[in-house]
Amino acid sequence: MNKEIYITDYHCVTPLGFDTESNWKALLEGKSGVALHEVIAHHAAFFVSKIDSEKLDIEFKNNFDNQNFTRLEKMFLLSLKPLVERHQISDDTGFILSTTKGNISVLKNKTALPEGVYLSNLAQKLADFFGFKTKPIVISNACVSGVMAISVAKNMIQAGKYKDAFVVAGDEISEFVVSGFNSFQAIGSKPCKPYDKDRNGINLGEATAAAYITSDSSENDKFRFIILGDSAINDANHISGPSRTGDGLFASIQNAMKEAKVSEEQIDFISAHGTATVYNDEMEAIAFNRMGLQNVPLNSMKGYYGHCLGASGLLESIISMESALNNTLIPSKNFEETGISQDLNIIKENQSAEIRYILKTASGFGGCNAAIVLEKV
Repeated sequence: MNKEIYITDYHCVTPLGFDTESNWKALLEGKSGVALHEVIAHHAAFFVSKIDSEKLDIEFKNNFDNQNFTRLEKMFLLSLKPLVERHQISDDTGFILSTTKGNISVLKNKTALPEGVYLSNLAQKLADFFGFKTKPIVISNACVSGVMAISVAKNMIQAGKYKDAFVVAGDEISEFVVSGFNSFQAIGSKPCKPYDKDRNGINLGEATAAAYITSDSSENDKFRFIILGDSAINDANHISGPSRTGDGLFASIQNAMKEAKVSEEQIDFISAHGTATVYNDEMEAIAFNRMGLQNVPLNSMKGYYGHCLGASGLLESIISMESALNNTLIPSKNFEETGISQDLNIIKENQSAEIRYILKTASGFGGCNAAIVLEKV
């Protein structure tokens, strides 16, 4: 029997705040980071969720002496610092970085390839700063990266590779990423509306999030969440389009719940991917119905944070755990009228609820899908 692996601490840096408490307060008040920003010079503004760079620099200067870091690195360091201060790094502590594009912005106007653009170098720079002794692991698997980073930490600790691990996830708004999604005609022309009949595409976002994961049940008496089950399945459908029948997501959920030994009736809340593209939301609705989860309260956080790519899975897992700790379900922002072929129990307003078992899902380009089941102890 595998030993239990716990998430016992976390922290996030987003447009809604530079700590988890301020993020939770903003969500309760229904605030969103999504607004019009000019991302590409001489191009119309896009709806994105973007951190105020001036506020970020002030926060960083208040916490760090060395200022020789990129904007994204500052976000990562701010997410990690509180956790590193609260938990000791040993020779057996793992460091896992989740990101899709990393320091992609440093490529702009550069004639030579900067070393910092390599994801392995970015991970090593962050690890060296805090004194991690193990070799960093980089998880870069499109938009399931954040969920998979949790899974990798769990499985590496269970396998005896690590005693504990710090997981950090993040991406920033960049001209490259916005141009890429725009070329797919996937970007919405208004604030995104996951699962709504008027949805017309995603809003991109940026954030970093970090979590401390351990097998030590006495590590933190404030709270503990057991990572009960995990799975990642690729449906191999298309370079960017998901399986129309939700095969990969269905199999990921099925496997994760089987490992967790949790039935459909026991799941109290689903933190879904919900990008607000026509095909993603429809695919998710089909997969959840195939699993018999159509009556479970569900939300997407994309209306608050936008799609934060490599950060989204970890950030949304953190918010789902905050929901469980506060016994409060947060609505799926901007949802008004169902625009999917099968019913889902989409949360429309703040409501009290006892939350013990959480299902977190994610899907991404290349047909990747991932799911984890968390239990509040």
